[in-house]
Amino acid sequence: MGKTDPSAERHKQQSMILVPFNSPGVEVIRHLPVFGYDHAPNGHAEVHYKNVRVPISNILLGEGRGFEIAQGRLGPGRIHHCMRAIGAAERALELMIKRANSREAFSSKLIDMETIREQIAESRIDIEQARLLTLHAANKIDREGAKAARKEIAMIKVAVPRVSIRVIDRAIEVFGGAGVTNDFPLAAHYANARTLRIVDGPDKVYLRDIARMEIREQI
Repeated sequence: MGKTDPSAERHKQQSMILVPFNSPGVEVIRHLPVFGYDHAPNGHAEVHYKNVRVPISNILLGEGRGFEIAQGRLGPGRIHHCMRAIGAAERALELMIKRANSREAFSSKLIDMETIREQIAESRIDIEQARLLTLHAANKIDREGAKAARKEIAMIKVAVPRVSIRVIDRAIEVFGGAGVTNDFPLAAHYANARTLRIVDGPDKVYLRDIARMEIREQI
């Protein structure tokens, strides 16, 4: 995606162009691990384009429609991110309970300790709140379209990764040192959940937008 007409209307300056991976001038400089996790040969990479040329027919949908394409997937894409984050939180809670039921400290099972039970309860409350907010956003997209659901999408993009991080963090505490190793999926899920607070825009941008829309509705 790149700017093809700086003089056009604000949202029609960008275009999306399909560039075959084997095009002359395309060079993958290096793969970029995220939180130390190397997803090569897929995942993220630093890619250089040097005098790359492709046919004009490789422009998707037409010149100036890049922003439109991006926005078309971002709303549903954020729903997808949140669904995965909720799934990770559910898995973390499941592992937390199993681990607490199998570990003993001070001659009693962790599962019988009041502090552990509070963490389990808090996690279930967090997950259900996040799930219902996500379902609400998805329902509004279905009924009115992604544009009408901008505030709801922004809210889940902030709320759900935070919930996922909280639940996974509680599970890591129950696991102790094992929780931050690769023997269990918690460390990887935590890294993914933290990354979600950046992808498709950081929390601060969404908080600004949520406030702006809320003020507009009430003033």
